[in-house]
Amino acid sequence: MKGITVVLPSLDPDEKLNLVVNGLLAEGFDDIVIVNDGSDAAHMAPFEEAKKHPEVTVLVHEVNKGKGRALKTAFAYIREHRPDGRGVVTVDGDNQHLPKDIRVCAEKMTETGEVIFGCRDFGLPNVPWKSRFGNRCTSMVLRLFCGIRLSDTQTGLRAIPAEYLAMMCEVRGERFEYETEMILALKQAKIPFREVVIETVYIEENKSTHFHPIRDSFKIYRIILAFVFSSAASCLIDYVIFTVLVFWLEPVLTRWLKLLAAFLPARVVSSLFNYTMNRKKVFHSEAPMRQTIVRYYMLCVVQAACSYGLIWLLSELFDAGSVLEVIFKVIVDTTLFLISFRIQQTWVFANAIKEKGRK
Repeated sequence: MKGITVVLPSLDPDEKLNLVVNGLLAEGFDDIVIVNDGSDAAHMAPFEEAKKHPEVTVLVHEVNKGKGRALKTAFAYIREHRPDGRGVVTVDGDNQHLPKDIRVCAEKMTETGEVIFGCRDFGLPNVPWKSRFGNRCTSMVLRLFCGIRLSDTQTGLRAIPAEYLAMMCEVRGERFEYETEMILALKQAKIPFREVVIETVYIEENKSTHFHPIRDSFKIYRIILAFVFSSAASCLIDYVIFTVLVFWLEPVLTRWLKLLAAFLPARVVSSLFNYTMNRKKVFHSEAPMRQTIVRYYMLCVVQAACSYGLIWLLSELFDAGSVLEVIFKVIVDTTLFLISFRIQQTWVFANAIKEKGRK
């Protein structure tokens, strides 16, 4: 385990913190960074006990800043003080990650050079309902909207090669939402990751967790919704303009001219809105505009052609009137929206994020 640093964020710990530390030392880890994330005076003893080990470094937030900020504090410290390190393994301080599983994840990271997620089995009867429900919902949303297949999206056991720590320090999020942001950032940057199955341990129905099921779940889903909001809003703009024009032009134009005359203005306005929002608010791209806008409009032209062609084809097949044409547009563009979102995520804005992440 030489060159591997274990990162352990902690808030108001009990005796389990040092059970984790002792287990890590027994597995051969010789560098442990604990972040005291603003714990109160009544919970200082576990940190003092941990500091007795020369292998342990304790960093301190004077006030609680959240798990995400605690992880970023540790990553920044390691980049500065462990420049020759091979990577980090993040673990929770409640003794629910077994030392042998932590070691397996670290070994798999060094073997493959990939980010490793230690994933639990949420089908077991000892898993608390809120953990099972929250994880399955997040897994479903990430798979549907982002194409990410990860069975345990909330695992705190993650092994990250040193070359990606600079990017991890820049990932958005200060609290539990940071862990979801990390997954999205890996996907955008095309950084490979994989799962390693670990033992599923829940102690006292996970009572020691500081995860708030409503507040923190909202933050997690707010991140995911930020990815789809601009596309949904642009679809609404496109739909409204198209609907107004298609009814307005019906008395004066043939079907194909009417559809074309309604379709083009709607798509131009909505695409400009969508590009601007995606570049500035969703993907936060720092790439030159000429690069992303060329890729975006290459995609836009193909998508527009598919949309128009499919709407016209369906209208001809069913001899549709204006109402049915509008319904066809909703169906067609909803399907194309999901496909377009994935392409934007993996191609249009991906390269700039990838280069930034590997600095």
